[in-house]
Amino acid sequence: MRPLRLPFRRGRLFIWSPTARLILASNLAGLLVLIAGALVLNEVRSTLVQARKESLREMGEIISSFLTETSTMTDPFDDSVSLDEGTARKQLKRIALQMSEASRLRVFSPSGLPVADSDILRDQIDESELPPVQPDKQPSAWEQGWLEFVRSANSGIESLSNAGRPRIAEARSLEEEVAEALSGNEPAVFSERFGDQAERVLSVTVPIKKVAAVIGALTVETSDVAKIIAAERGALIPLIIVAILVAVATAALLTIGIARPVRKLAIASEQVRTGVTERLDLGKLHDRKDEFGDLARALEAMTEALYDRIQSNERFAADVAHELKNPLTSIRSAVETSQAVKDPEVREKLREVIARDVIRLDRLISDISNLSRLEGEIVREKLERVDLGRLVGDIVSIYRDTGREGEAKVVLEAHGRFDVMGREGPLAQVIRNLVENARSFSPPGGEVKVMLVRTGPRGPGVRLTVDDSGPGIPPDKLEKIFERFYSDRPKGSKFGNNSGLGLSIVQQIVETHRGKVWAENRMADGKVAGARFVVELPPAPLEL
Repeated sequence: MRPLRLPFRRGRLFIWSPTARLILASNLAGLLVLIAGALVLNEVRSTLVQARKESLREMGEIISSFLTETSTMTDPFDDSVSLDEGTARKQLKRIALQMSEASRLRVFSPSGLPVADSDILRDQIDESELPPVQPDKQPSAWEQGWLEFVRSANSGIESLSNAGRPRIAEARSLEEEVAEALSGNEPAVFSERFGDQAERVLSVTVPIKKVAAVIGALTVETSDVAKIIAAERGALIPLIIVAILVAVATAALLTIGIARPVRKLAIASEQVRTGVTERLDLGKLHDRKDEFGDLARALEAMTEALYDRIQSNERFAADVAHELKNPLTSIRSAVETSQAVKDPEVREKLREVIARDVIRLDRLISDISNLSRLEGEIVREKLERVDLGRLVGDIVSIYRDTGREGEAKVVLEAHGRFDVMGREGPLAQVIRNLVENARSFSPPGGEVKVMLVRTGPRGPGVRLTVDDSGPGIPPDKLEKIFERFYSDRPKGSKFGNNSGLGLSIVQQIVETHRGKVWAENRMADGKVAGARFVVELPPAPLEL
């Protein structure tokens, strides 16, 4: 089994994720356009209206000063000052002819009565075409509902537009505005109201003074505020169109950048599931540098691993069938032969053959069962800190205490603590299998040496070696001995005690612990002194 390599980078923060940035930017783009446009236009609106307010005040003060100089008269008897209404009307008419139709000037006497009005002095009459005569009928429920909706929408827009900003002016009636100006307490009185044609009007009234005496009031009105607001809302239309186009473009980008790759992954996965293809091939999606590239590479690696696992299981099943068939065939042949043979000695030999094959068959079934159980345990159990020095010491002490006379002795050479991240049960199986294998190849009275060392100054790895004093391993078999059911036993070893799965199990367990195992020959004086099996495992992280 090949070690699994992750096809993507670990530890990528969310803010550095290309897909996250794409989604975030796509959703914010259109909103930012509208926000920026609204902020800019609100600032323009506020600036324009304030400028209009100041211009009305300056205009009112100038005209008021002009009327004070040209349209006042003094009583020679009591030196009282009053407004010359005739002259004021003439002067106001001259001024009104030079102003826009959206502006209106009015002069009031100290008692609040109108003296002059620019709309009347211009001698102009508003003309508009009357609508065609319609039969008298009540509006339908739909029309009433639509009218209410439009009114509510306009009211909402006005409230949102004015939220958080000071009002242009207070809402006052013309009479209230004039009365406050005539009181002389304020140099100018502003108000905001609706005119005769239901248009929004911005108004300023300034007192007409002669020295300290208030002899009248001048009102300057303009109805172009509504036009300013209408122009502002009209300016939002291009921004809204741009925002819609941006939203459509970002939706297309999301579709191309996210939806299509996901669809391609789904189609490819479905083809693998239904058996149309055995391998997952995602083409250019494999080369992308974002999460979809990571996902594509992970899925390809996963399907490759699953395919290899299926092939491995198929080979294992074929090997199991072959290994089980050999003893069964031998048993069947011995049974059939024993039925035809009358010689007791021959029948006894056949019985011994049957007994050995039964033992071999039982060993095979036990090892296959243990291998299947071990694979399940490796998947279920979590990695934990294991003191490999203690574990090896316990196993070696068992062999030392239970060893029989004539068997190879097992000795340990290890000093200190050797912590690894792993599963204690499978690691113990590795140690037992290697020791059993070394004992089986060592001559009677020989020695099996188990050593634990670190592979660096600060212990970046833990190395376990098991040496035997046997004949060694042929150079061309150093890798083949880890294959399943491979067995090359020395002469004189007891038949049926080895299934050829021990070293294969060792390799599988070590690789699942992100380690590696290999075999080599020990040399002494230029000759093979025995075999050595080496297991290297990554150490456990330092404890805080």
